[in-house]
Amino acid sequence: MAIPKDKEELVKAIADNYKKLTSELSTIPTDLTTIKELEGHSKNTLMSIKDLVAHLVGWGQLVLKWNDKKSKGLAVDFPETGFKWNELGLLAQKFYKDYEKDDFETLNKKLDKTTNEILNLIESKTNKELYEVAWYDKWTFGKMIQLNTSSPFKNAKDRIRKWKKVKQLK
Repeated sequence: MAIPKDKEELVKAIADNYKKLTSELSTIPTDLTTIKELEGHSKNTLMSIKDLVAHLVGWGQLVLKWNDKKSKGLAVDFPETGFKWNELGLLAQKFYKDYEKDDFETLNKKLDKTTNEILNLIESKTNKELYEVAWYDKWTFGKMIQLNTSSPFKNAKDRIRKWKKVKQLK
């Protein structure tokens, strides 16, 4: 799928990639979701399927936090307070820890809720707000949303499919 260039394409990209991701997640036996076998978000680390979902929830929640702060005229610490853009591996570790007490089903529900909140947020914005003005540095808000939703959903789906192939899961 091409990179979204407007509100309509962004909604479609998120919905399509999310549907494919959840389809893959729904077929994973729960007992396999906590085994750290996937290449992690930091060099030389491993993560579980559950960690991968936690990572997606964490980034989705950041998108919502960024919007909430900006809409209130408050400063936003990008990407997150205490983290720099060159520390995304450490931020991933934080997300894993933030959601480590959630079981796989709960985490999937949180991802579903977060994704729906982001889709509702997009619907509340105009195409101009999403794609015609710089929102962070040179990036539009639509681009920032895409970089933290539809693109990671596709990446996660691809990682899961590769893992399933190695595990010989259908």
